[in-house]
Amino acid sequence: MDKKAYHKALLREWDLNYLWHPFTQMKEWWEWGPLFIERGEGNYLIDTEGNRYLDGVSSLWANVHGHGKAKIVDAIVAQAKELCHSTLLGLSHPPAASLSKALIEIAPGHLNWVFYSECGAASVEIALKMSYQYWKNQGEDRRIFVCLEEGYHGDTIGGVSLGGIELFHEIFRPLLFETMRLPSPYLFWKRGGHPWERAHESLLEIYEERIKSRAEEICAFIVEPLVQGAGGILPFPPNVLKGIRELCDKYNILMIADEVATGFGRTGTMFACQQESVGPDLLCLGKGITGGYLPLAATLTTDKVFNAFLGDYEELKTFYHGHTYTGNPVACAAALANLEVFQEERTVESLRPKIDTITMWLEDFRGHPKVGDIRQKGMMAGIELMEDPKGGRPYPLSKRVGHRVCMEIRKHGVILRNLGDTVVIMPPLSITLEEIDLLFSALKKAINQLEG
Repeated sequence: MDKKAYHKALLREWDLNYLWHPFTQMKEWWEWGPLFIERGEGNYLIDTEGNRYLDGVSSLWANVHGHGKAKIVDAIVAQAKELCHSTLLGLSHPPAASLSKALIEIAPGHLNWVFYSECGAASVEIALKMSYQYWKNQGEDRRIFVCLEEGYHGDTIGGVSLGGIELFHEIFRPLLFETMRLPSPYLFWKRGGHPWERAHESLLEIYEERIKSRAEEICAFIVEPLVQGAGGILPFPPNVLKGIRELCDKYNILMIADEVATGFGRTGTMFACQQESVGPDLLCLGKGITGGYLPLAATLTTDKVFNAFLGDYEELKTFYHGHTYTGNPVACAAALANLEVFQEERTVESLRPKIDTITMWLEDFRGHPKVGDIRQKGMMAGIELMEDPKGGRPYPLSKRVGHRVCMEIRKHGVILRNLGDTVVIMPPLSITLEEIDLLFSALKKAINQLEG
């Protein structure tokens, strides 16, 4: 065995014996074994054998401009030579201040303050703690958070309390705080037979009926704007998001927009909130904030929320929260370069032909004997696989069909991930029309293997 082959064998051994992978049944992992990604080039991932795979899921919905983008890489290197890390507790540094201004300039509504963290779940945790303390600082004890079934807001205990995906969250229910969980907009439409364009009317009536009975106890309403991502790419009927904002105003409730997955162009605009002219009280950002290059997240809020924390020290209104790597300068430099690429390459403005091509391909899957529901919002799409779509019969959980399709598609040079039996398509925004064709052609071949 040559030196390179020996090293690969060692890596495999170390992975299988020491590395616990997220969202992974390790008993299955030992059976299938690891695929080692060694490099990234543009919209492709390259394994240790030199095989190339189109990154059809943006390295977990994070990569925006492709791998190895020179402007972002150069910014990371330059900043690392100057300062790798310095705390924001009692100090500041240029990248954090510069990025704060840049984010406020593009944010929806009237957001004026930025609080950094390292991941989307942390940005949500910060938003819920800010919301709770906002009311406490004004002498009100509001403990109820309104959230949606099939929602996902990260895997911290606070985020899980706000989440609504039983597969992920049910086991932790005894540890969680009380919430008011309302129907998923998409599933409400799907179950109720309401016209898509008017589904919001009945849905918002239900929301208001639930909210008004406990409005004085409600701290905030958290929502993934326009599409619930981890719930299986579940888009909202029009005007639901706008209606939620109006209900929050009517009943004096804070609105938290979790745009960790939907932000930075994923739905066709820089932020999903912009499509219905909604300005939240708190905005959670992550994933694409650095273009997918380094861990960074941010919670943005308004003067109204910020001012509730101002006072003399002995009043104890301070927001006592922070992480060691909050606002890391190298990550902030990457985020600044990412925003420059958005502007210079007019990334969002270039998306329409790509979105239309994805829509065209999705239509081609309708009527497939193993395809049920098909969902899309901008560059986010999901194809639900079913044993009997006409009869509405899903595959048995034991068959692991979504996973099998995602393993099969690797043979055709594409990486995808599934949510149960929903195959998720969320490529980098930099994907070309030709690469979209490659992705969906490969997916069709992989799904057709189910018939074989």
